[in-house]
Amino acid sequence: MKNLLIKVSLFINYFVFAILLNSVGAVILQLQRNLDISKADVSVLEAFKDLPIAIASFLVASFLPKIGIKKGMMFGLIAVGFMCFAMPFIADDFWHYKLLFATVGVAFAIIKIGVFSIIGLVSENDKEHRSLMSWIEGFFMIGVLAGNLVISWFIDDNDDKSTTWLNVYYMLGALSIMAALFLMISPLDESEAVNEKSNLKEDFFDMLRLAWKPLIAVFVICAFLFVLIEQSFQTWMPTFYSDMLHVPAAMSIQAGSILAGAFAIGRIAAGFVLKKMSWLPFVLSCLAVLAACVLINVSLAGSSTINSDVSWTNAPLIVYVFPLMGLFLAPIYPTINSVILTSIPKHLHASMSGLIVVFSALGGTLGSMITGNIFQSFDGFTAFTMSLIPMALLALSLIFLNKFLKNSKYDIT
Repeated sequence: MKNLLIKVSLFINYFVFAILLNSVGAVILQLQRNLDISKADVSVLEAFKDLPIAIASFLVASFLPKIGIKKGMMFGLIAVGFMCFAMPFIADDFWHYKLLFATVGVAFAIIKIGVFSIIGLVSENDKEHRSLMSWIEGFFMIGVLAGNLVISWFIDDNDDKSTTWLNVYYMLGALSIMAALFLMISPLDESEAVNEKSNLKEDFFDMLRLAWKPLIAVFVICAFLFVLIEQSFQTWMPTFYSDMLHVPAAMSIQAGSILAGAFAIGRIAAGFVLKKMSWLPFVLSCLAVLAACVLINVSLAGSSTINSDVSWTNAPLIVYVFPLMGLFLAPIYPTINSVILTSIPKHLHASMSGLIVVFSALGGTLGSMITGNIFQSFDGFTAFTMSLIPMALLALSLIFLNKFLKNSKYDIT
């Protein structure tokens, strides 16, 4: 199959960062147990991941193709590998975790811009682009699932102060180095991603001008709102299970794996559905079902009684079904990303990817902090129910996005 090796490399790169990025929820729970940090204080950890993603994306996106997409991605993987190997030795203070996630954030900005740019280079048409985007994002969620399971295996439920879970970073460091080596041997023609007629300064200002186009402005609002919703669930699901459903810490993190599995299934399935169905009705349907799931699940969770000796073999139904809302949340992000990327020339994909990553990172940070503070001031039921507000705003923004896409006067080329 054409471009098979580089496509496999994209899957592996996303898998590694899926584990690292989405370990935030597990780390937040463990920091509360190990270091007695409050929910409001530990919620800033998301910012130390997402703000570096936003800043690095803004600075790197426009000229990454000229530097070399593969070279940049390999640098990010090696830097993360070094930090992972160091973590078991330096993780005795909150600042060390902030440094880890800042490094992961910068590296992921490069990886995501690279992956989105490469998808455009190896896809022959819009349908193939949307399918590949959905499948890669689905594999990302498989990485989240695997990561939560692996981390939970290292956790000692009988000792809140145990740090044996830090040994997982040795494995993550090895995976990062392996991903860099695999990327190195994968052939890729990057010529279409480079605008030979422009210099680095012109590329940077082209990206800024791109952000002011009405079509792009509406899109980035959609990306921002989606990630705000997504991260509020992903980051705080383990804490919700631990505090509101009163299940053990390891089981709480494993619940995040069920959510990740639902995400993976939803995104992979979307890769097939979108070959037959228009994107807007599909995405709006997903949002409507998601809103209904939130209302039903919060209601069920509030009325459930869970025994102190709860396990996966005797847990009530809500413990299993709550994360299944990920089936309907999952397809939205890769779908709207593909819609916007296939509407612009390939030499603008890196710049557009940078904007996607910037506003996704900002949405993730804000979503986590808002949810954490509502959780602290009220409870988890209120925090998750409040997600209905950005859902409604996202639905409205998607309708406007579709109108702009149909209006030829908003040409961004």
